[in-house]
Amino acid sequence: MRANGRPLTTTSLTAVRNLGILAHVDAGKTTVTERILFATGAIHKRGEVHAGTTVTDYDAQERDRGITIFAAAVSCTWDGHRVNLIDTPGHVDFSDEVERSLRVLDGAVAVFDAVAGVEPQSESVWRQADRHGVPRIAFVNKLDRAGADLDTAVASIRERLGAVPLVVQLPIGREDAFTGVVDLLAMRALHWHAGSDTYETGPVPEPLREEADRRRRLLEETVAELHADALEEFCATSALTGRTLARALRELTLRGDGVVVLCGSAYRNRGIEPLLDAVLAYLPSPADMPPVRGMADGAEQERAPDPAEPFTALAFKVTATATGRLTYLRVYAGTLRKGATVLDAATGRTERVGRILRVQADRHEEREEAVAGDIVAVIGLKAARAGTTLCAPGAALVLEPPSVAEPVVSVAVEARRSIDTGRLSAALARLAEEDPSLVVRSDAETGQTVLSGMGELHLEVAAEKIRSGHGVEVVVGRPQVSYRETVVRGVTGLVYRHVKQDGGAGQFAHVVVDVEPLEEAAFEFRSTVVGGRVPQEYARAVEAGCRDALAEGPLGGHPVTGLRVTLTDGATHSKDSSEMAFRAAGRFALREALRLSAVELLEPVVEVTVTVPEDGVGGVLGDLAARRGRVSGSTAGSGTAVITATVPLAELFGYASRLRGRTQGRGTFTTRPAGLAPVPASVAAALPAR
Repeated sequence: MRANGRPLTTTSLTAVRNLGILAHVDAGKTTVTERILFATGAIHKRGEVHAGTTVTDYDAQERDRGITIFAAAVSCTWDGHRVNLIDTPGHVDFSDEVERSLRVLDGAVAVFDAVAGVEPQSESVWRQADRHGVPRIAFVNKLDRAGADLDTAVASIRERLGAVPLVVQLPIGREDAFTGVVDLLAMRALHWHAGSDTYETGPVPEPLREEADRRRRLLEETVAELHADALEEFCATSALTGRTLARALRELTLRGDGVVVLCGSAYRNRGIEPLLDAVLAYLPSPADMPPVRGMADGAEQERAPDPAEPFTALAFKVTATATGRLTYLRVYAGTLRKGATVLDAATGRTERVGRILRVQADRHEEREEAVAGDIVAVIGLKAARAGTTLCAPGAALVLEPPSVAEPVVSVAVEARRSIDTGRLSAALARLAEEDPSLVVRSDAETGQTVLSGMGELHLEVAAEKIRSGHGVEVVVGRPQVSYRETVVRGVTGLVYRHVKQDGGAGQFAHVVVDVEPLEEAAFEFRSTVVGGRVPQEYARAVEAGCRDALAEGPLGGHPVTGLRVTLTDGATHSKDSSEMAFRAAGRFALREALRLSAVELLEPVVEVTVTVPEDGVGGVLGDLAARRGRVSGSTAGSGTAVITATVPLAELFGYASRLRGRTQGRGTFTTRPAGLAPVPASVAAALPAR
């Protein structure tokens, strides 16, 4: 039989699931999403990534490149539940899209390639989900591929992610002969028929009976070790009932103490219906989530996920479409109706919601209202940005916005025709509004417009959006990485007196500061002044001045990070001291301290994982060494080798074409950020100032 979605018959919060699909690029996220939409009846024809016909990869660049670039929201129903799903990008350059999505999701499905297991970006998005406390289940995909092995993939989840995998299925058949799974909870077999969308259930095949019993026993033992009630039953009866096991698996998932693992082949439409059942069984509904917390009138407050509470929502994505400016919202509390007036909790500005839409990627279904637990898009908001909290007027509550990563790569952009300069500025402003990880600035020395982002591909996509979406031909310069400066050896007891007298009230501020290095790339400020020699409000002004000085370091004018400033002493004047004077003193004092300190240049580095034929290893290793790469690992097997190295980001521009040339097109590589590292003196000397 083929299970199908039945209409949603209840508006209860318990009948809603807000989840994301997370994975490394090419693990099959978009195909999993497409098959979910097909299995639930939301679409009636399966799309394919390679054919450019999937629902969620609707942008022209996504279809041309064959990867997900923009997080796409879709909605469907399954077994009386509403499933709001976000298909997230898997490429490292678009990790900020994943970050904004995870901020508003209640659960996630992590998709892993059954051949490759946990890949670099799989680990990165897993860590992002850890930071947000998002419960996950895992789906090991592509079991029909040559070399696919569920146990190897599960071992990589345990070893690389530090998670406790709770495998609830056993594959029937290997590679091309993969036809179904054994459900270890119900101890039944699910067989999918070749060339059709149906499956049927039956008893566990006799050749797999012993292995299924062994794995069921292992699952029970693992769950009993992690769950107190399950342990009590296991000790009493030496087994767990299916009901106890299911309840324990849900509670372990919600607590993050274990990860339920399922398997299948999304491309062949095998394993999707059990995955949907697992989403409902193990992942949380909005009713399972704690009340949302925010700041109101300087104090922390909370609101429960209840339609009767004051309306509270977080905008997490903004896009411009032919139908207008779409603002995507996660509604945490209350009810939003079409035509309602909402308050921007941070600015106090009010706006009117013209339309409310349930989004199906690039298609929309109009609704009269949205309630707590919904993810919708609205039309009519002009000022809201990603991270804006929207509330009912008179009930302001500012929620924590999604974090935005610092850009690491920059290019100079200019219009090919001078008459398009104004249109280019408008296009760049629109891009930065839609994607907060894109930063536009004007270089003070050259007058060039500089666009900064998360990677070479990120900036390529942005430039193409300007050309295709705004009709402006642009000239893009060679990418440049974002360097930083840091303190290696600081100074103590630096005295700075800021005295200014030019008629009228003067300015006086006297500060004494210590500057020392920090291990992490951050800035800390503290005051140890006693006796009221520098009042608290002036100490805060000194901190603000120090932060001003961090914008340009002494080596090349790059931003400064990795230091701690301590205000140890100071003095004030009864008439001439002010916050402005102490802010200026803090700025000039830190500039002088940095000039006297030992400072070094830092550059962004990435962990590169290169997969090449074994006969190409030598050339690849030599090329990585020439790019200042440090090889950290190498494994070989089945005719291929996997090399892991840490390489400066600046040395990787154009690496894709170089790797293809060295391996006759058979080599591939992936990257993930690995922080900052010192630039060798010989390299730093050749770099131009910012």
